[in-house]
Amino acid sequence: MKIYNVLGFGLLALQLLISAFLAPPELGPWWGMVVGLGYLLISWFIAGVYLSDMIHLGIAHRALDYKEWFIKTVTLVNNTVGVYVDPISWVNRHRLHHKFSDHAGDPNKLDADGFWKTLYLCVVPYPVTADLATDDILKTWPMRLVSHPLFIIISPVLSIGFLWLFVRDLPFAIGVWAGVRIFALWVNMVQNYWTHDRRWGTRTYDDAGDNAMNIGDWLPVTATFSACWQNNHHHYPHLLRTTHAPGEFDFGYMTVRVMHALGLVEPSKTGTVKPNDLVLAEVTL
Repeated sequence: MKIYNVLGFGLLALQLLISAFLAPPELGPWWGMVVGLGYLLISWFIAGVYLSDMIHLGIAHRALDYKEWFIKTVTLVNNTVGVYVDPISWVNRHRLHHKFSDHAGDPNKLDADGFWKTLYLCVVPYPVTADLATDDILKTWPMRLVSHPLFIIISPVLSIGFLWLFVRDLPFAIGVWAGVRIFALWVNMVQNYWTHDRRWGTRTYDDAGDNAMNIGDWLPVTATFSACWQNNHHHYPHLLRTTHAPGEFDFGYMTVRVMHALGLVEPSKTGTVKPNDLVLAEVTL
């Protein structure tokens, strides 16, 4: 089993252990594990829809057009009670990542950066060299609110407080909250480290300009909402999906199709433009 899968399953087990050990008497260890794992799954799903489906494919790459009220609502919910991600800073850093992937100017990781350096960069990324996040949606009040420096401090208090209102036990709330953030750090490492190191995964396209790799194991694909198909995505970043062959598992694409069926999102003008060398018969929702 690949090390990223071992760590992923290990962190899920850690969440269960934290939840059982810190569970208040009225819950007990078994119900504590149910609450702890449930909190992780809910937080992960909201963050995945927010970051991978909306901020990433919807805004950063303009491959999907979401209802504006839906983007704003999910942004407020995720950054208030879920895993905080500054949308304006993230869009800017991600566009710079594609522009300078694995080279000077990439805020996520340089070619020579190893595991521990990349782990540090997940928390404290390289300084950005330009402002590429000028979209109108990023200038609206919900985006500016959650991107304010004070909100970075307020968000953990609100999210821990929300969980405390449910369990009425502060050590349990803090422990379960921390477990989710450690799991989120692993998700970030899958995208920034393992899928940008040529020792891992596969390459559909032999692009010389970066180290982007495809990782198709079901746990990282599910955890990242399919963002670990990095080689595919870097080759054709305009597409509304990151899988390029019928046999490639695409959890993120499944969630986008559900939102499309609910009338919350439509393909953009570029999102369905099918390149001639794509194996898929069509790119559509």
